[in-house]
Amino acid sequence: MIKKGHAFVLLTALISGVSIFVNKFGVEGINPYLFTWSKNILVVLLLFSLLILFKDLKTFKTLNNKQWLKLVAIGFFGGSIPFLLFFKGLSMSPSSTAALLHKSMFIFVSALAVLFLKEKMNKGFIVAAILLFAGNLFLLKLTNLSFGIPELLILIAVLFWSTETIISKNTLKELPSNVVAFGRMFFGAIFILIFLLATGNMGQFLELTLPQLGWIALTSAFLLLYVTTWYAGLKYTPASVAASILVLGSAITTILSIAYAGSFSIVEILGIGLISAGVITAICTSRVKILLPSKN
Repeated sequence: MIKKGHAFVLLTALISGVSIFVNKFGVEGINPYLFTWSKNILVVLLLFSLLILFKDLKTFKTLNNKQWLKLVAIGFFGGSIPFLLFFKGLSMSPSSTAALLHKSMFIFVSALAVLFLKEKMNKGFIVAAILLFAGNLFLLKLTNLSFGIPELLILIAVLFWSTETIISKNTLKELPSNVVAFGRMFFGAIFILIFLLATGNMGQFLELTLPQLGWIALTSAFLLLYVTTWYAGLKYTPASVAASILVLGSAITTILSIAYAGSFSIVEILGIGLISAGVITAICTSRVKILLPSKN
């Protein structure tokens, strides 16, 4: 029987795959920074409602300074700076190398999990990682690899997101997943707002049309589902395994793109197959030993 944590992260991967496909249409004609901030704000309001509904709001009254600092760090490393870097990198050059770096985030998360969370990788996980990486190579159809300033920005964004995953995993030992999700979105929205005000982008908010607001509302619903299921899954799943399962989202996006275009290639099918095999392997062999600090 599949574990609760795995089930939540699998659901996150499904939501991510669909969300990325939908966002391709929603972001057209909208300032990407403003688009990201608008979604964050709406999700913050929805998460606040969930905190009231599940009576988690009282948790904030008991937070100590260290826990508040962790939530701020999660917002900084996960909900603000990496989005700004990522979109800037893509706007400069949407290269295959940049896409590969983004899809390989599970490798960076796994390395950080070994260093800071004391997770131990077994042979099965190594096999899963190879399958996932190979699957992404096929899906992205890499023919023109390059590395410059745009790719560097993407790499830094990926490292930020990877760091946030480790901080979140540590924080989830103490706090409910909805509280951690709220911290990411709330503080992330504050940091992005500061950027928008400093760069003069905030003025474009009043220029948003009704259809654009509709896309923001739709994609915000996906973002809400993403953060709630992701942190719920990460709470009960090793960070390395959770990040690996999340790669399934790229296969789902490809399947939707194939269905939309009405055509496919053998390379794409092979990529989807390899990623699916990698995720199954990661789940079935996830006997990751986590060394917890001893209590004196």
